[in-house]
Amino acid sequence: MNCTRAGCTGEIQDGYCDRCGMAPAPLDADPTGASGPEPISAPSRRVAPGFSGSSLSSALVSQRSGAIATKRTSSARSASRGNLGAGLVDVPAVPYRDPGSVVLTNPEVPEHKRYCTAGHPVGRARDGSPGRQEGFCPICGTRFSFTAKLGPGDLVAGQYDVVGCIAHGGLGWVYLARDRNVSDRWVVLKGLLDSGDESAMAAAIAERRFLAQVEHPNIVRIYNFVEHDGAGYIVMEYVGGQSLKELRQAGPGGAGGPLPVSRALAYILEILPALGFLHSRDLLFCDFKPDNVIQTEEQLKLIDLGGVRHLDDDQSDLYGTIGYQAPEVADLGPSVTSDLYTVARTLAVLTFDFAGYQDGRRYATCLPPATDVEVFARYPSFHWFLARATHVDPDRRFQSATEMADQLVGVLREVVATDGGRPRSAPSTLFTGELLADVHRPAWRDLPAPQVDPADAGAPTVATLATLAAAQPDQVVAALETAPPTTEVLLALTRARLEIGDLAGAEHALDRLDADVGGEWRITWWRGVAQLVAGVPDEAETIFRELARELPGELAPKLAMAMASELRAADASAHDASGVAGAGLDALHVAGRWYDVVSRTDPAWAGAAFGLARVRLAQGDRAGAADALRRVPADSIHSTAAQLALCDALSLELNGAGPTLDDLVTASDALAHLHTDNPTRLGISRQLLTSALMLLDERTATDEPTTLVAGAPFTDRDLRLALEQTCRSLARSAGSDAERFALVDEANAHRPRTLV
Repeated sequence: MNCTRAGCTGEIQDGYCDRCGMAPAPLDADPTGASGPEPISAPSRRVAPGFSGSSLSSALVSQRSGAIATKRTSSARSASRGNLGAGLVDVPAVPYRDPGSVVLTNPEVPEHKRYCTAGHPVGRARDGSPGRQEGFCPICGTRFSFTAKLGPGDLVAGQYDVVGCIAHGGLGWVYLARDRNVSDRWVVLKGLLDSGDESAMAAAIAERRFLAQVEHPNIVRIYNFVEHDGAGYIVMEYVGGQSLKELRQAGPGGAGGPLPVSRALAYILEILPALGFLHSRDLLFCDFKPDNVIQTEEQLKLIDLGGVRHLDDDQSDLYGTIGYQAPEVADLGPSVTSDLYTVARTLAVLTFDFAGYQDGRRYATCLPPATDVEVFARYPSFHWFLARATHVDPDRRFQSATEMADQLVGVLREVVATDGGRPRSAPSTLFTGELLADVHRPAWRDLPAPQVDPADAGAPTVATLATLAAAQPDQVVAALETAPPTTEVLLALTRARLEIGDLAGAEHALDRLDADVGGEWRITWWRGVAQLVAGVPDEAETIFRELARELPGELAPKLAMAMASELRAADASAHDASGVAGAGLDALHVAGRWYDVVSRTDPAWAGAAFGLARVRLAQGDRAGAADALRRVPADSIHSTAAQLALCDALSLELNGAGPTLDDLVTASDALAHLHTDNPTRLGISRQLLTSALMLLDERTATDEPTTLVAGAPFTDRDLRLALEQTCRSLARSAGSDAERFALVDEANAHRPRTLV
């Protein structure tokens, strides 16, 4: 057939146009979204270490040739920018590399990288003689060849002018060439390991059949498949930049070493949609690792599609790399979860010195202890993310690239906040936002709740009942009991029973749900809440900690864990005489840590700031409490409560110690900007003035007429006069005679001595 692309006069031969090199424009799209015919079957085998599919990133090695002078093409300049950094991290751009600068002057495979197709070392030096470039494996007899089949000036398929070799990988040499049919287009030809290797040929043919249909801005584009002198070559776009492996080797600022965790997370968030795109077309990448992702300017590309296979393909050769490949792949084959496993292993390699990660006797299929990795201690949610993504049970891992990305965004926000970056609020896809917050005490009703699944048949009933503000809890229970027992109805029934203190009824609803849809994380959440209601905070803390490990990017389980720890500390303090004060202090420390994480990551969660302030005050840290309360945004509905609590924290006695003059001045400034009713303002002024007078009476401070406390100069006379007037104003609005008389007596007692 003739090529259907506008302006092209070529013919389709073997699936591709002999002039423009493109696949024919689709005449009738497949409504099923199928990604092409099945690959040709080949004997199943696993690839040994060092033989893991060709890597274009190795083209960017130190040996260079500057013989070709080129300029950047317009297509390269207009490459899409992407969302690298997710708006949270500044990721340094990587300059586009001139194609001529990556050509090897002496293309030769180092001896230590020479393996036959079965994974045995070949071509090694012996008895003082250099290793052979071609020959037969002495162990299995397989023929091997590491010589380049193409050289500068060769014309492949009448269309591609070869410039030279740029890399060697598992499927052979990789060549740079110019496309004669498309002006200024540089391409890469990936050759077979050996034209006589049927397995490698089958892999290449499989690529030709479906990879040319894969088009995504973060995946290297396959243009064509051609043959030359009996050998097959895949033609793909040239991607000039640096691989994540090279960026890791260079380290921050070129000093070498691990990348900052935030930067590594930004890289993975940028490339995860590409994997999700493949998975949506029932394709598995199989060999994800730092070598196979290249950054050019501000865009990332997934390269080296040699290991890509169909989800249901259990015959083709399997390409993977020890240290990245999931442990079950050898027996069960690859899957979406094993692909995501390789993503997590890549993150680990990028972010810390992962010694032994390819050693089967050490960490080839597991993570090192958390105590041995500094970034795990600094960012526990990052550790939990990696632990779930690399769980030995595939069912316990993330089940899709979207699910992984959703949690990874949350982890990135925590990391950025921990490192002192600008915190940003963001909605969760799993939990509601925080609506209530009690500044004085932890309350389970203030916790966010799991989002309602709109696809659930009972969702409309639940939504209707939620809007009936006048409905009593027992009425809500009665209505839900008569509704069909869907997942959402049973979850809503659980909460309604907790509202009326019916713990047994709530547990019964959860047991019914567990029997129907066991493994639902929302069941775990409500079991934790039930333990809070039951007054068993240590059990609740354990449940919420496990849920936080399962949902490492979510703040709600961490807030619940902090609340449970605070309540546990209160329980321990109540038993001080039994000698458990140490347990109480430990619980306070845990509560403070997670309140701090939540409020730093999303200041809109005022409950976390209030909880942190309570913990800091219990620890005797007045400044820490004030800092926590200042995190509540000015536009929050809890802003006034936060400012009132700030004034209290800075003006009241704490563990037997009164505030300093600086504390009182700071509180006075907060009061001046506070929008509240007059009695409340007068009450705070009375508090500040009383504390200020105590400083003078105890001689811990001297008169400072230029310093103002609650608007009054810091002198004995001015403070007393202001306090007298404040008490008389409060007396006029007192709620009872007793209160009014007490305030008048206080006013008289503080009347300046010069006026008595």
